[in-house]
Amino acid sequence: MRRLRVIGIGPGGPDQLTVEAVAALNEVDVFVVPVKDRGVDDLVAVREEICRRHVTGAHRIVEVPDPPRDRSPADYEATVSAWHEARAVAVETVLAGLGADQVAGLLVWGDPSLYDSHLRIVERILARGVLSFPYDVVPGVSSVQLLAARHRIVLHRVGEPVTITTGRRLLGTVEGGADNLVVMLDGDLTCRRLSGDWEVWWGANLGTAAEVLVHGPLRDVLPRIEELRARAKAERGWVMDTYLLRRCPSG
Repeated sequence: MRRLRVIGIGPGGPDQLTVEAVAALNEVDVFVVPVKDRGVDDLVAVREEICRRHVTGAHRIVEVPDPPRDRSPADYEATVSAWHEARAVAVETVLAGLGADQVAGLLVWGDPSLYDSHLRIVERILARGVLSFPYDVVPGVSSVQLLAARHRIVLHRVGEPVTITTGRRLLGTVEGGADNLVVMLDGDLTCRRLSGDWEVWWGANLGTAAEVLVHGPLRDVLPRIEELRARAKAERGWVMDTYLLRRCPSG
């Protein structure tokens, strides 16, 4: 394999790619796409649609079964590390079968720098010592950016920070004093466990035809968010949501 390109493709909409990302797509001969075993996986179809719309030359897509993992493990970090290793082996197997003149591509939802494992997996492959190849990273529009654009907001208040965290870390981060937070990877909607008064800007499946948005006082709009989230997951088999939480002055 001549080269690997790790390309951020945005939150899911074919129009969310940057000009640089489109140029990178057109240098790729083989796209390596993970497939999750959950019955419905139109995330693969979205990647295929992105290639149909933006790639003009000959290319092929190789699907790689994504190794399963425990979503509620006793040892979270060890479980994730083992999952990364299994993914590295699976991707390595595909890359090892490519020709010396071929360019491979990994298509990353959002931006590769933000709560994504692709770069760690690439480094694991190189550390294993079976393959050696150069690679580069093309940034993409993140769901955080698109959330702010859709709600027409600035993520932080004047002169103040914004904290980006996960649902798993939300309660501890709030206890530590954070009161303006972007929350990602929150399958349990941990925000329902918060006390005090909060305002929320929520978005799911951003950039796709199934995009939904909700904004308002958390206590008031939480039932609506729960309803829309459940409906999206039932219809598509998956849901990707992100939200901004801001403590109200009296909360």
